[in-house]
Amino acid sequence: MFPRHVSSQILKALGDSPVVLLHGARQTGKSTLVKDLVSRDYRAQYVTLDDPTVLAAARADPVGFLAGIEGPVALDEVQRVPDLFLAIKAQVDRSRQPGRYLLTGSANIWMVPKLSESLAGRIEILPLWPLSQGEIERHEESFVDALFADSPVRPQAGADSRGDLTVRMLRGGYPEACHRPTWERRQAWFSSYVMTILQRDVRDLANIEGLTAMPRLLALLAARVGRLMNHAEVSRSLAMPQTTLKRYMSLLEATFLVQLVPPWSSNLGKRLVKSSKLYLIDTGLAASLLGHSKQESLERSALIGHLFENFVVMELRKQIGWSRTRPELSHFRTLAGQEVDVVLEAPSGQIVGIEVKAAGAVNPDAFRGLRVLAEQAGDRFHRGVVLYAGRETVPFGGNMFALPLDSLWRM
Repeated sequence: MFPRHVSSQILKALGDSPVVLLHGARQTGKSTLVKDLVSRDYRAQYVTLDDPTVLAAARADPVGFLAGIEGPVALDEVQRVPDLFLAIKAQVDRSRQPGRYLLTGSANIWMVPKLSESLAGRIEILPLWPLSQGEIERHEESFVDALFADSPVRPQAGADSRGDLTVRMLRGGYPEACHRPTWERRQAWFSSYVMTILQRDVRDLANIEGLTAMPRLLALLAARVGRLMNHAEVSRSLAMPQTTLKRYMSLLEATFLVQLVPPWSSNLGKRLVKSSKLYLIDTGLAASLLGHSKQESLERSALIGHLFENFVVMELRKQIGWSRTRPELSHFRTLAGQEVDVVLEAPSGQIVGIEVKAAGAVNPDAFRGLRVLAEQAGDRFHRGVVLYAGRETVPFGGNMFALPLDSLWRM
């Protein structure tokens, strides 16, 4: 079993919250993690709604189902019975005992109003993403916190070549895919995974027709990662009405396959692009959807730069889950086309900008967008970083640095 850095956050939440929900895409390791916690640190009964008999009982009588369980309980795949949330609410309102329920779900509760509204103020929600690079290498990363530290960036040499980085992107972070011994076996796993999600989880969330269009949509989105989400363009490419496309996109977001990163904005009067940027949850999945099952094929792809960006964004998203700083993640783009791939904004208002380059060398032009962001953010701007496929840390003045991309999991 891979160590999961969010474990400590779950235990802290169980110490003072009556309901804790761990949600994320299928096959990210939620059940494995919860079973491990139940066996060691969280003494509770484990019940999975993937069991047909248990599922039938919970659907038939949610209130009676919960009444028959004594003590703390870990309920796996709770989104399969939405009415359980109201029954849990009633029990919690009678007794707000911390750690009463540990829930897992493969649907984003924030995108299912019936679920999120029923437990407002009673639940703490934590995401579980595919494995981070640090989890794969069995150490906890602190890159996000290091960026916001007052101390200067420490010069260090990168260990991974561009080829090493490509292998990491191709492998992705799904635990089962990481265990597969060959690229071909991983490709087979990704293909089955996509069909399982579409045939099961999407149908659980909505009675949807025309599922044959969803794989084509996913492949098209994989070819657009790292770009602004343009519904009109995607709609034309698929000959699909925009109303249908937006419904499909909501379902893909709700099942965590697709991530949309919002634009950063300030109150300084500048006109900025207001569209979100599109990413997939995992670069291994994205590469599979694009037909890249081998390193050589991915290296030659015209999309390699966008996949590098997708890789970095998701690694940052994972680390934010256990960082002390807990910044918000967004992107920056002006109408004139100046952009920064990632903006991290701490609760204090401090801003860190991150650019991603797939090249092995960096010149001053790589910092143009970061300097525009620094001008707009003013005193709030703390640091600008270009992550690149080289091996040296290089200062570029004005608290700007070029860092090896593998600093993400080696700091």
